Amino acid sequence: MSTKAYSPRRPLDCTVAAKAFQKAFGAELKTRVVERGEPFALAQADTPHEIFHAMNIPVIANQWWSAYISAKQLSKRYFGALDEQGFPPNRCSYCSLGLACTLAADPATAPWGGLPRPTVLVARLTCECIQHVFSIWAEALGTDFFPLEAPAWINTLPEWYRHSRSRWEEVYDARRIDLLTAEMRELIALLERKTDRKFDLGELARLMERINEQEQLLAETAEIVGSARPCPISLNDQMTNTMIPQWHRGSDWAVAHARRFRDEVLERVRAGASGFNERVRLMWIGAGLWHDTSFYEALEERAGAVFVWSMYLPFSGAQYIRELQGRPLEALASRICSMNEVLHLPPWMSDWLVSEAERCAIDAAVVLVPPDNRLSQSGTLLAAEALRAAGVPTLMLSADMVNAATWSRDTAVGIVEDFLRREVAA
Repeated sequence: MSTKAYSPRRPLDCTVAAKAFQKAFGAELKTRVVERGEPFALAQADTPHEIFHAMNIPVIANQWWSAYISAKQLSKRYFGALDEQGFPPNRCSYCSLGLACTLAADPATAPWGGLPRPTVLVARLTCECIQHVFSIWAEALGTDFFPLEAPAWINTLPEWYRHSRSRWEEVYDARRIDLLTAEMRELIALLERKTDRKFDLGELARLMERINEQEQLLAETAEIVGSARPCPISLNDQMTNTMIPQWHRGSDWAVAHARRFRDEVLERVRAGASGFNERVRLMWIGAGLWHDTSFYEALEERAGAVFVWSMYLPFSGAQYIRELQGRPLEALASRICSMNEVLHLPPWMSDWLVSEAERCAIDAAVVLVPPDNRLSQSGTLLAAEALRAAGVPTLMLSADMVNAATWSRDTAVGIVEDFLRREVAA
C-alpha cells in the first residue's frame, strides 16, 4: 500500500468548522451515553432518525460508526475478529464493521472503549444480511432489535426526483407509506416505554420544516457546484459539509451550517478561487472511501480529474424535502420508505444518475463496487449500463468503503488514469 501523502486543495472554512463540531459532538455523545447512561439508539442511515431527534434521544448511525472506525484504521483488526469467530468472508463490510467491533470485545482499541448497550437497534430489511447482522448485534449488546419492513415498490412516477416534494404519496406508494407509518408508531411506543421521553407530533412537524430549510440550502449548493467551471470545491468538502449536518438535520446548528456552506461556495465561485486543475469532470457513485479519502485529491493532482459529483449533496434536494400537508409522520415515512431504493436500485437510481450527469456536464463516472455488497442493495451494474447508454463512460472500481485490506491508492489511481486515457482521451 502506498504511503505517499497528498496535499488536498485548501478546504473551505466551513469544512474545518464542521469537523470541529462533529468532534465536539462525539465527545458530548460519549459523555451522554457512556458516562451518564442516557438512552440512545443505534440505527441504519435509512431509518427515521427524526423520531429520535424529536424525542431528544441520541442516535448513532451505523454507517457513521463504521466510517469512524475505518478512519481510525481499525477495520482490519475487527474483521479479523469476525474471521476468528467463523463468520462468512463474503459479508457486507459497511453494515457489519460495528458488529465486528462489539464482538472483538477489546475496549483498549475500540472507540469510546466500545459501545454501551443501546435502548434499541433499528434497521430496514433492505438486504438479506441486515436481519442477521442486527439480530446478532442486539443479542451481543443485550437489547431490542426493531426491524422495519422494506416492501417491494411496483409503480412510481417517471423522474421521481422532480415530484418527491409535493406528490410524495403518489411517488412512493400510499400502501408502503401507511405500513411504515404504522411501524413508526410502534417504534415510538417502544421508545416511550423504555425511556422517560414522550413523543410530540408538533415537535416533529417543526423539525421537519427546519429540515426542509436545511435541505433547500444544500440543494442550492448542489446547483452552484454542478454549474461552476472549474469545480469550486473538493469532494471531501462536499461530503463533510453535507453528511455532518445530515446527522443533525433540523437542528439550529445544521441549518446555520448549511447556509454557511452555500454562501462560502458561492463566494469562492464569484471570486474564481477554485484552485483545481480541472481537465475531466467525474462522478463518484457509491459511499465515500472512508479509509482513504486522499484518493480523490491524488487523482486530481495526477490526472486533472476532479470529482464534481457524489450522491450526498444533490440527494438533499431530490429526496429529503417534503411538503408536510398536515401529516408530518406520513411525510417522514415517504422519505424513509424509499431512501435506499432511490439511491441504490434501478430504475430509480439509474434515471437520477443520468439526469445528474447531464446537469453537471460529467465526462465520466467511477462506480465503487464493494466486492461482497449484495446485489439486492446496490444495482450498480444496471446503473452503469444506463450511464454508458447516455454517453457517459463508466468505470467499475472494485474497492470497499471501510475495509482497506486489499486497497492500494496508487493502484486505484492508475486504474482510473488508464480508463480516462482510453475512454475520455484525458
